[in-house]
Amino acid sequence: MAIRRRKFLQCAFASSLFGLAGGRGPEAPAQGGRKIVSPGCRRSKVKVARVFLGIPRAHYPNPAIDPEAEVRDYRARFEQAKAEIADVDFTTDALVSSPAQIDALKDKLQSADGILVVHVTLGTMPLMRAILALGRPTIIFSPPYAGHEWYELSAIRRDALGSRMECILSSEPRDLIRAIRPFRALHHFREAKILNVASWEAGDYGEEVKKKLGAEIRRVPRERVLELYESVPDSEAKAEAAAWIRGALEVVEPSEEEIFRSAKLALAFDRLLDAEDATVLTVDCYGSMWRQLPAYPCIGFTRLNDMGLGGICQSDLPCALIHVLFQGLSGRPGFVSNPTFDFSRNAATLIHCLAARKMDGPDGPAAPYRLRSIMEREEGATPEIYMRIGERVTAAIFDGMRAIRYFTGTIVDTPRTDRGCRTKITVKVDGDAEKLWRGWTAGIHRVACYGDISKDLERFARFAGFELHNEAV
Repeated sequence: MAIRRRKFLQCAFASSLFGLAGGRGPEAPAQGGRKIVSPGCRRSKVKVARVFLGIPRAHYPNPAIDPEAEVRDYRARFEQAKAEIADVDFTTDALVSSPAQIDALKDKLQSADGILVVHVTLGTMPLMRAILALGRPTIIFSPPYAGHEWYELSAIRRDALGSRMECILSSEPRDLIRAIRPFRALHHFREAKILNVASWEAGDYGEEVKKKLGAEIRRVPRERVLELYESVPDSEAKAEAAAWIRGALEVVEPSEEEIFRSAKLALAFDRLLDAEDATVLTVDCYGSMWRQLPAYPCIGFTRLNDMGLGGICQSDLPCALIHVLFQGLSGRPGFVSNPTFDFSRNAATLIHCLAARKMDGPDGPAAPYRLRSIMEREEGATPEIYMRIGERVTAAIFDGMRAIRYFTGTIVDTPRTDRGCRTKITVKVDGDAEKLWRGWTAGIHRVACYGDISKDLERFARFAGFELHNEAV
């Protein structure tokens, strides 16, 4: 009888808010008309210098190869992927056959976020060296039969000249598009503005982040959030709450009032990020801001993550930075979590109060969810989200401004138990879960995203000057 009554109250609540929402049917929570350049970036496109290296009548791969025809074919491949690289501005797009041409392009090459070199023919090693001498993040795409330069590039990568170079030796056209990902992440960091609602400043850590990555961390006082909360019309907050109710599989613990206040705070967060031209918000929700705001920030965080922005728990600044990195590398949000281990299954279960519904990114499908209380506090409202079993994931954290720690695995379960926080994914670890536990450091949290992006992490770490450690191998 209690379950039926709860279902009745849920339906009654949703119906009462339905009229206030303008008669919309059951859909994902409202996300506003936010305009972003790409997930995690508001301001400008990624600047990529695209340079094709080819010598007419080169002996290899064939003297009859026409470099200009090759370039046309490559450009057609980029055009086929234009939706995926809509946030990219190719500030240089040239076929280069002599060092003098590189010298003429020097200023454009140096101002780019990264240089993508496409290897077309033999005889281009002097051109590659001239580009690498500029010291910019550079990826050289060299397909089979392009030339024997790969031999020298292997040695160069181990020397100072190749310290900011990576090579992709591949026949897969999509690897050309994947090569842009670390450039995108570098660009996102330089434009990132992370707001921290807390009573304390980021201090030296914030300065280190700014120096190393370019991202700005700015404290926002509680009073600013309260002002924006009061500025949100109740009608808008009720419409937002109605959308969350309609989208839920079930409302379990939260009251009508709790969901309303959470929705109103979510809209205040939206306005705050807009006003500050910021992309990420974190709140010291279990510290200096615990019970100092009108509601828990969980629904607001999930909403921001779904929109291609960022909402990060507990003022965890290293997690906020990994969220920015994941959006740059994959276009997908991160799931802030802490693990519990099960060696018998070689698994780590990643758990936390909330996650994004749209773990595939803002244009992807929304995962099912229930509206629950914060489990350990027995209050508030948060979405308990059920991610996809079988999905590959990457979990990582910044270890200071020196290293990135990560591991990968596959989701094998989404436990539905009232032990642990609300949202959970059991990840079968690639490697050894016990070794992962033995070496655990850099705080309890890790941030997980869909997909194995370890190769993208490796390229970013090289360009940005971070050590990279797989924690499970």
